[in-house]
Amino acid sequence: MEKTETGRAVRRTLAERYDPQDNAFGFLRLALALGVLIAHAWPLGLARPSFGASLTSGQSDLGTLSVQGFFVISGFLVAGSALRLSAGRFAWHRALRILPGLWVCLAVTALLIAPAVHLIERGDLTGFWTHPEGPLRYLAVNWLGAMDQYPISGLLADTPFGRMMGGPSAFDGSLWSLRYEFACYLLIGLLAATAVLHRAARFVLVLTIGTYLLILNDLLTVADWTDRPPTRGAISLPLLGSFTTDWTLYLTFLFLLGVCARRYAQRLPIAGRYAAAAGIVVLVSMWFGGFFAIGLPAFAYLVLYVAVAAPRVLRRIGRRRDYSYGIYIYAFPVQQVVALLGGASEGLLIYVVLSVIGTLVFAIPSWHLVEGPALRGRNWLVARSRNDAEERHRSAVPDLRTPTQLRPIADDAPRPLSR
Repeated sequence: MEKTETGRAVRRTLAERYDPQDNAFGFLRLALALGVLIAHAWPLGLARPSFGASLTSGQSDLGTLSVQGFFVISGFLVAGSALRLSAGRFAWHRALRILPGLWVCLAVTALLIAPAVHLIERGDLTGFWTHPEGPLRYLAVNWLGAMDQYPISGLLADTPFGRMMGGPSAFDGSLWSLRYEFACYLLIGLLAATAVLHRAARFVLVLTIGTYLLILNDLLTVADWTDRPPTRGAISLPLLGSFTTDWTLYLTFLFLLGVCARRYAQRLPIAGRYAAAAGIVVLVSMWFGGFFAIGLPAFAYLVLYVAVAAPRVLRRIGRRRDYSYGIYIYAFPVQQVVALLGGASEGLLIYVVLSVIGTLVFAIPSWHLVEGPALRGRNWLVARSRNDAEERHRSAVPDLRTPTQLRPIADDAPRPLSR
């Protein structure tokens, strides 16, 4: 921490500016979730490419950028949990944060929304339950977010998105990113369990640089810098489903950027002039090309800057109630139903408003009845012990909090649900 000529302390690094109890990560998550909803309004309501695609020469769009922002935030916050918790407790916390909400969403979609859509489209439920891609199979193959089945019983073919796709369309296309999130959890869990995250942070940095070199190689192989990254097939993991190589590389890179930011927070400068420079890099690369290689790291810096430098009023958002996950997982099916009922015919703005209202009808109860209660059970199966504190002391990991903030804090959960 430096001082000005007047003797006033000026916080320069991420470690100095980050307060686990006073940050804008809750606001950012909510904004990014709404960004995905708004971006999907074009393809789901109007059968057009997502907002932003034409402005960036097809390099990115609002929905893609929002998902990428989620992975930067996730890397930073989840790294804090992995540094603080034992491997068992870390896995338990991650499961409780994602799976209960996902399971209820899948059940609501398959057993409530899909039957209603079948009644709207066909007048009865004949063939709904016995369809080869029926609701029960939808639940069975997707319970860990693999999303090996997106349509249900051949429905949603006559929505704008269904017509654009040329047949039955997805009920919840947004869930595609969860398997990548789970894979990143497995990666950081492995790094923590082997003490690499605690004692060999340079390996994490080398891993991040290695992924970035692969990204730079992609930039050299594309025909034009305004092209998206090349696709090179897919890999499959048991239970988690299929992963495309390009999405795996880029989302893992953004996640690792968040992890490195957390691990090297004492050395990462955070200042308005750097954020302004990062913003210029993002805009220039979006306009002239090379965004996926040049603009993404700058975008990650902007996300972290906003998290610690946003006005206090924004830092209060999401502190007690985090509706972002519910909005993310419920928006797509709600938007499909609103489009099916003709909500998009009244114009884009009305469609978005109806979609937001309908999504909140599910997202708010999801937090209060499912996600929040699940998080309060983080110590049900894994007893609290001294091992976490001892491991943290042995690892000599620098703490990002000031002495007055050294009570236990769960960075990855709203504050009232802290340990």
